[in-house]
Amino acid sequence: MSAAALWGVAVLGGLVGVVVPRLARRFTTLPTRPRPRRVAWVWLSPPLAAMVFVGLAVAQRDDPGLPVLLAVAAVGLVLAAVDLACLRLPDPLVGVAGTLALGGLTAAALLAGTPGRLVGALAGGTVAGAAHVLLALLPGSRLGFGDVKLVAVLGLPLGWLGRDALLAGLLLPHVLHGGLVLGLLVARRVRRDTLLPLGPALLAGAWLGMLVG
Repeated sequence: MSAAALWGVAVLGGLVGVVVPRLARRFTTLPTRPRPRRVAWVWLSPPLAAMVFVGLAVAQRDDPGLPVLLAVAAVGLVLAAVDLACLRLPDPLVGVAGTLALGGLTAAALLAGTPGRLVGALAGGTVAGAAHVLLALLPGSRLGFGDVKLVAVLGLPLGWLGRDALLAGLLLPHVLHGGLVLGLLVARRVRRDTLLPLGPALLAGAWLGMLVG
């Protein structure tokens, strides 16, 4: 991918980042009056989205599924913003991400003549979803079924990219979240019973998995 194409992807990501806070507000109960944290997110969102898009483009530049990965990442940014704001992963947004992933990867597999990769994507979604259903059913688990649905969706593009991407994308979120929780506990910013959003860690870990995959 040429430098010009990467700049185009970065600009596209930045534009997506501009609209992410507006879309996220439709699914939250934030007050109409801007707060410092929300203002900071408005400014942070465009460069963050650009970084996410460019990372995927550099790592998967020749992959026919790259447009699908970018589309899922765009919805994922909105989901992360909503979960950070109100500890929710709305089913309509997760459904949109799932539809984009399944439909887009199906089209990419057919156009590229690689139906085996679609089988890998479906297997990834199944394995990811089933593993996290079991985790959610463990005694004392704080894993919600919104998180389980999101993981199943993320398993589709991770499975498309292969076993290494899938394993990394499923393990890294829990490493990231566990490290964050431990740091906050040590700093006494949270208590053991404090509920923290898992969605951003799931999305960040899946993104990193796609980079190494």
